[in-house]
Amino acid sequence: MTFTPTIRDVARKAEVGIGTVSRVLNNSPSVSEVTRQRVLDVIEELNFTPNPIARRLSSGTTHTVAIILPNLTSPSLVERLRGVQSALADSDYALVLYSAETTERLEELFNTIPNKANADGILIVSIPPTDEHLEHFSKSGVPIVLIDVKEPQLDHVFVDDTIGGEIATQHLIDLGHTNIAFISDPIDTLFSFGAMKNRLQGYKKALRKAGIKFNKGFHVEGLPQAEIVKNLTKDLLRTPNAPTAIFAASDAHAIGVIYAARELGIHIPKELSVIGFDDIRDAEYLNLTTVRQPLFESGHDGIDLLFSTMKQQNGNKPRSIKQDLEIIRRGTTATLQ
Repeated sequence: MTFTPTIRDVARKAEVGIGTVSRVLNNSPSVSEVTRQRVLDVIEELNFTPNPIARRLSSGTTHTVAIILPNLTSPSLVERLRGVQSALADSDYALVLYSAETTERLEELFNTIPNKANADGILIVSIPPTDEHLEHFSKSGVPIVLIDVKEPQLDHVFVDDTIGGEIATQHLIDLGHTNIAFISDPIDTLFSFGAMKNRLQGYKKALRKAGIKFNKGFHVEGLPQAEIVKNLTKDLLRTPNAPTAIFAASDAHAIGVIYAARELGIHIPKELSVIGFDDIRDAEYLNLTTVRQPLFESGHDGIDLLFSTMKQQNGNKPRSIKQDLEIIRRGTTATLQ
């Protein structure tokens, strides 16, 4: 029969109490270095693996981090999630994923997950909380960090999407384009990405600075699914005085735009310039000009900020990490002919 050592076996061989072994396992500073090392040596000798459930009960923590995302399919969200997983790789925390998908599911998650019985810390990605949500989060006492959302009441990792929208549009203006369309997620919905509104504002700001009147017909809204965006773009490109350039609010939107142009026989970039946003992995393959934001790094930084918050006492001022944006010039934008 295989011998499976218990915490009692470790305590007996190390000549300490069970409580001392527990404190060593939970990295308590109240154990002397000599005793700690003796316990660790016995743990290694016996090949002892602590029961995770018992450990959580003894430490009063769940040893889990929860992450709430709008969905698990968006390429940009997947890349952020990769960063989160990378940051957690060397920790003893488990990651629990929650996909909101609908407004009803979002409300359910925001009302139930912020609870110390569910997670030691929570990451919320690309979903701006309402004032009511913020009040509930505060009462829960669970450390929460936002990623891709600027919210002064909570720790957050963000980029300036207004500037992002402005530099993307300015890039097209610098190439001589004045008929510039903007394709984004639906803007005025409860479940829309807050970043989209800011990118729209940046788009309008660049037009205004260049003396170009905003054309409502040039702002098209649709979910970032290739078929949906392709059909919307076809309709846009068939209109009189059609745009010569399109700013797609995400690379996923830009892919749909490229498909539409191909099916209509419109050459990119000679007849139509296209710039995306995010710089997902497919962007380089498609030779897509885009605005790069540090997606992977945002997830990694989010975990670092969350762990720092979890170690601090309550009442500290919320902190923020602002990440840089840059235009990656590839082959889908060109000077207006």
